[in-house]
Amino acid sequence: MSSLASITERRPYNAANDFVDANVSAGRGNKVAFKEGSHTLTYGDLQKDTCRFASGMKALGFGQETRVVLLALDVIEFPVAFWGAIRGGIIPIPLNTLLSAEQYAYMIDDSRASVLLVSEALAKTVEPVLSKMTWLKAVIVIGDKKALSGGKIPVYSFEEVVAKGKPDLFTAPTLSDEVAFWLYSSGSTGAPKGTKHVHSSLIYTAKSYAEQVLGIREDDVVYSAAKLFFAYGLGNAMTFPMSAGATTVLLPSRPTPDSVFEIIKNEQPSLFFGVPTLYAALVADPRAAKGAGSARLRMCVSAGEALPQHVGENWKRQVGVDILDGIGSTEMLHIFLSNRPGEIRYGTSGKAVPGYEAKILDENGKECGTDEIGELVVRGASAAEGYWNQREKSRRTFAGEWTYTGDKYVRDADGFLRCCGRTDDMFKVSGIWVSPFEVESALVSHEAVLEAAVIGHEDSDGLLKPKAYIVLKQGFASNEDLFESLKAHVKDKAGAWKYPRWIDIRTELPKTATGKIQRFKLREEDARTHS
Repeated sequence: MSSLASITERRPYNAANDFVDANVSAGRGNKVAFKEGSHTLTYGDLQKDTCRFASGMKALGFGQETRVVLLALDVIEFPVAFWGAIRGGIIPIPLNTLLSAEQYAYMIDDSRASVLLVSEALAKTVEPVLSKMTWLKAVIVIGDKKALSGGKIPVYSFEEVVAKGKPDLFTAPTLSDEVAFWLYSSGSTGAPKGTKHVHSSLIYTAKSYAEQVLGIREDDVVYSAAKLFFAYGLGNAMTFPMSAGATTVLLPSRPTPDSVFEIIKNEQPSLFFGVPTLYAALVADPRAAKGAGSARLRMCVSAGEALPQHVGENWKRQVGVDILDGIGSTEMLHIFLSNRPGEIRYGTSGKAVPGYEAKILDENGKECGTDEIGELVVRGASAAEGYWNQREKSRRTFAGEWTYTGDKYVRDADGFLRCCGRTDDMFKVSGIWVSPFEVESALVSHEAVLEAAVIGHEDSDGLLKPKAYIVLKQGFASNEDLFESLKAHVKDKAGAWKYPRWIDIRTELPKTATGKIQRFKLREEDARTHS
């Protein structure tokens, strides 16, 4: 593509051509595209298997515009199914793998998916709700299909579907601005919404962020602790490395400090992607030394939530590699604001990525000045087409070319943008806006605090003041001296009026499966307790 603008032109186009077929045409057919433990998948085999999956689905009666839910771990079959569906004009819908049966029932029925593809390890979780599904016509199991009883719904193994297909190269006749796949929002502020993305959005994010910010290369080895089922991980571990012909390491299990350090040591990645809560846990571990175990590590990336300044600085000091902190969203598909190599200011989300524009608007829709808090709105061609069956929410979020993020931001004198939290999370103390994230960042910079969440709580006069929920590091105990120390620390770091009047010690905080703290759940709990 000659420019980002040309990517968005309406034309016959199928995303599988750029990400799968182009690598084979470039002579990378024998190069490993994905590695999962001892299993590997070359670009050549990926091309053949995606053709087999697409034609196998068609042989079962599921052709263009069919919707297939992918409830799959980060295994080699995931990219085969995702790109096989894209190739066949079928719409893949990856789902979070850490939810309950009731949540899956909602999203499978809401999407009206005809097919469910599920990992064997997740089969028992979803099995109780299959009989209630209105639209589901088939289930495909990655692994032993006997792990699941579909009742009246036919159950196939992944291998059976691939065997029904042919390796003959083809792509369905799709358009660049045709819906290619859905992603459900993470639910950090409520029920998840089906977010519809078009074929050209994938290559747009690769040509903007991956190419112009990361400088991704063919010789890169990529490991993303963030999973394939949500927007951040989908780009990190699949579209970005595939856009350059690089290799991705997949980990099916949950990314703990032990498993992450093991992957980094054994696979020697050059690019590592994580989320702030994981970086905080990693940097507190003695193994967070030079290269974190990889002699090839050249760049790290964080998104999902704002990265606390001290976490980024400590990682750089201990590991010797910068973290590029940025912000993306399910609605925009990937990162649209980011720090860049050679231009990093920890504690900020950096500046707009090439191909994107950002504004900060006040409550009246007027653009804010320097250091004034407002809502972040962004313009870029990777914006979703809209939410499925959520017309009113679509109209509020996608206003013409601009997308309203729901995030509060400020822009400093140098043009760096700093996150102040979600619009719904902000509250005023003594008439001044307080950002929960700012208070949380101050709290987690204290030696005793591992994680923190802050909400507004009414005092005896009915006025809102900060209330903190914190998880302590090992070796620290809850006592009055610690509370006073934490309050003084916040006063010093964030401002005298921002310190938490109440501190609640927890063993864990409510989060989405992508690691975002769900402050709305703490607000709901607080309201129930004090109603």
